[in-house]
Amino acid sequence: MVPAIPSLFPNRSRRFRSRLVRQRALGKTGLVVSALGLGTFGVSGDGYGPVEPNDARESIERALELGVTLFETADAYGAGSMESLFGELLSKRPEAIVVTKAGIDRTTEPPRRRFDAAFLAAAIERSRTRLQRDAIDVYLLHNPSEEALTDKGALDTLLEAKHKGHVKHVGVATGRSAVARLALEKGAEVISLPYNLLHVQEMNRIAGDVLMHRPGVLAHSPLGYGILASTWREERAFGEEDHRSTRWSLEDVKQRVRLVDSLRFLVKGSVPTPRGAALRFALSNELVSSVLMGPKSKKQLEELVRDTGDGPVYLPESEVREVFRTLDKLGVPL
Repeated sequence: MVPAIPSLFPNRSRRFRSRLVRQRALGKTGLVVSALGLGTFGVSGDGYGPVEPNDARESIERALELGVTLFETADAYGAGSMESLFGELLSKRPEAIVVTKAGIDRTTEPPRRRFDAAFLAAAIERSRTRLQRDAIDVYLLHNPSEEALTDKGALDTLLEAKHKGHVKHVGVATGRSAVARLALEKGAEVISLPYNLLHVQEMNRIAGDVLMHRPGVLAHSPLGYGILASTWREERAFGEEDHRSTRWSLEDVKQRVRLVDSLRFLVKGSVPTPRGAALRFALSNELVSSVLMGPKSKKQLEELVRDTGDGPVYLPESEVREVFRTLDKLGVPL
C-alpha cells in the first residue's frame, strides 16, 4: 500500500531567505529555518575520511551566503571542533539556528553511549562554551535507546536544561521511529530521522505522531550516505576511515546500487542529477522541516543547492507516488 503524503504546513514555502533556499516552520517551536540545512558529519572528517583543513569553514560561510539558516552538528564531531567552529562563525549571526547533539562519551576507548544526567548536564555546558551561546537553539539526544528515555530519563535532563534557559528546544536524533515516538510522548519538540529514496519506513511510521504533536522534523541522510548522489559500480569499495566500510557488506552495496538504478526515472528535464532527485524527494514530504545536507566541501554544497532547484514543487506528486509504487514492487519496507 502506497502511503499518503500528509500536509502539515501547506503554506510554509512562501517565505524566502534567498533565491536559492526557502524557509519552513520548525514544527511548533516558533522557529523558521531553511528547507535545506547544513549537516556537518561529512565535513568534520569523522564520517568519510580526511577533509581539507578549510573545508568546514568554507562550507559554513558559503551556506550562509546561499541562505541556509539551519546548521547541525554534534559534540562528538571532530571531538568538539565543529561546535567550536560554529561558535566562531555563527555566534554573531542571529539568523543562524544551531542544532547540536550529545550522548557519545569519547573519553573512553572505544567511545560509548552515555545518557545519564551527570554526563548530559556536563555536555550541555561544554556545548554552550564551544558554541558561544547562552542558550542553544536545539539540543538533541544522539541516537538514544528506549531505555535511555525511560529508565535514565535522558529527555528529562534536557527539559531541565530548557527550564534553566540553557537550551531553547529539545528532542532526539534517531534511526528508529519507536524511539522518536517515545520521545514525542515525553515532550520532544524536534526529531531527526533518516529519510531518503531507499529509506522511507521510519518517517512513514511516525507520520501520525508528527501530525498529532507537531514537532520540527529534520531529515538526515537524504543521500543515503552518498549512494543516491551519483552512479556507483556494484563493486564500490571504501577506505578504512570511511564509516561505510563497516556499515555495508559488499552484497549490501550491490543491492543498493540495483535499487538506485530502478529510480533513475526521476532524473530528467529540470531534475539534472541523481543527487538533485534525492534531495527533491526528501523536500517533497510536507512533514519535513529541513533536509540536512552533508557535503564534504564548499563545491559539493553548491552542487547540492543548485540541483535542488527553486521549488516549491520539487517533484510532481505523481512521481513521488511512483517512487513509492516502485519501492513497494521491489520489496522495500514502506
